[in-house]
Amino acid sequence: MWHQQTLSLSAKARGFHLITDEIIEQLPVMREINTGLLHLLLQHTSASLTLNENCDPTVRSDMEQHFMRQVPENAPYQHDYEGVDDMPAHIKSSLLGVSLLLPVNRGRLVLGTWQGIWLGEHRIQGGSRRIIATLQGE
Repeated sequence: MWHQQTLSLSAKARGFHLITDEIIEQLPVMREINTGLLHLLLQHTSASLTLNENCDPTVRSDMEQHFMRQVPENAPYQHDYEGVDDMPAHIKSSLLGVSLLLPVNRGRLVLGTWQGIWLGEHRIQGGSRRIIATLQGE
């Protein structure tokens, strides 16, 4: 079986956001997959997807602080006509990536105990985000 759909995420503040439940809620068809894979592709160049800590929110805030120090907004970027946060957002997106490939077993994602799907919103006002979800399996 193959299934593909576009998922919508509401606009979020800059930072890292746990979105595992938002993904699962929009994919009820995943319950039909006994063994398979879920591919997620974020259709944006100023945000990212990553798999990380799903319990302690301080991990997400520490991650945001790390990236703000490592990719500062006040650097002399050439690409700045979309705002001071735009070029740093592109860099962070490239460093973290925009896709995940996750196993599905008995209708559920197979993640580690402390793993969750994060959206890295790297713009001050990034707006809503779209993810193409492709399920394959039987």
